[in-house]
Amino acid sequence: MKILRRTVLKSAAAAALLPAFARAQAAAPVKLAMIEGLSGGNANGGEAVFRNLAWAVERVNQRGGVRTRAGARPLQLDRYDSKGQIEEALSALRSAIDDGARVVLQGNSSAVAAALIDAVNKHNEREPERRVVFLNYSAVDPILTNDKCSFWHFRFDAHADMRMGALMSVLREDKAVRSVYLLNPDYSFGQAVQREARRQLAAQRPDVQVVGEELHPLLRIKDFAPYATKIKASGADAVITGNFSNDLTLLVKAAREIGFEGRFYTFYGNALGAPAAIGEAGVGKVLAVAEWLPNLPTRESEAFYQSFRQRFPRPADDYVHLRMQMVVEALAQAIERARTTEAVPLALALEQVQVGFAGQSGRMRAADHQFQQPLVVGLMDRQGTPGVRFDVEGSGYGFRTVRVIPPAQAEMPHACKMVRPA
Repeated sequence: MKILRRTVLKSAAAAALLPAFARAQAAAPVKLAMIEGLSGGNANGGEAVFRNLAWAVERVNQRGGVRTRAGARPLQLDRYDSKGQIEEALSALRSAIDDGARVVLQGNSSAVAAALIDAVNKHNEREPERRVVFLNYSAVDPILTNDKCSFWHFRFDAHADMRMGALMSVLREDKAVRSVYLLNPDYSFGQAVQREARRQLAAQRPDVQVVGEELHPLLRIKDFAPYATKIKASGADAVITGNFSNDLTLLVKAAREIGFEGRFYTFYGNALGAPAAIGEAGVGKVLAVAEWLPNLPTRESEAFYQSFRQRFPRPADDYVHLRMQMVVEALAQAIERARTTEAVPLALALEQVQVGFAGQSGRMRAADHQFQQPLVVGLMDRQGTPGVRFDVEGSGYGFRTVRVIPPAQAEMPHACKMVRPA
């Protein structure tokens, strides 16, 4: 497995900091391994994550790196291409550990995340002198911090049930919706979305009928017209979907082309080509949930988003998630608290992190390693309308904040029985 690219003191901006690290005796960098699909159906998602993490690493290094017992150390982000496949991800994990990484980051597949958790558990038991911690920024299958919870795994995204709860807080009041169609990718995450949608609908909107429920192969469908046709024929007023990347883009394009006029309640409709694909048909009809959206009406949020756009000015690169900044900020905080990158003290410090950034704040719940933070639901509208100062990816469309769910309301119980190292 090759390292395709590396971000440390090699970018032009970071190179200027060499004197600062020289004064700090140029300690060895802390190696972080991002294992992600950088080729294949979700390559754009992998590249987008890399930009976010690289920017966060740059910020930490610009302020002098992290303080450890060995002195100040820069962070070094190495990238490994899993091609979105489990076996490739496991191979990448072995390569990353051999290359000296003790912090692993991944998120764009719950199935891959589950395999990595198992592999990290076994590795850490087998080789305690080379233990690693796993930071998850996007894999949201609830089981990962419930039945499959691990002392070595920390999730910084709200899991699927929490995201569904945020969407349902809006759907609960949407009296125009009397029937829904559930369409999701056929793997652990999509199956979890289907189950939770049914459960929360029954609890909060028992008057809403599920008129269709379907799972499809992940990132393999080239033509969603047959699915869109079934959705329209069902008479559904809305679609609830956890689809992302090309699957979501192709789905909404197909729905637009056949004239489906219902709403889309989405987990990821706010980026990676979806707004441009939906176009005018999405105005007032497409909702998305995230931990943060660019049009959140605060000065800190606006400054954060504008600084990202200055760093990555191309419209195609306009994919920014606050949680990915939180991941790196939390890691830096934990390293400085532990004064080391050794896995056990680092994990214990990660359990205690409380991060404030860009006007938002969050904390790690030690019992299950599920990060607790606000959630935001946005409704798609034209740029320039009230509440939509910023568009997405140059599409002319953005998301107006319609609901902010505080951490205490977004939080859910867990079933984790954490096994801690002796």
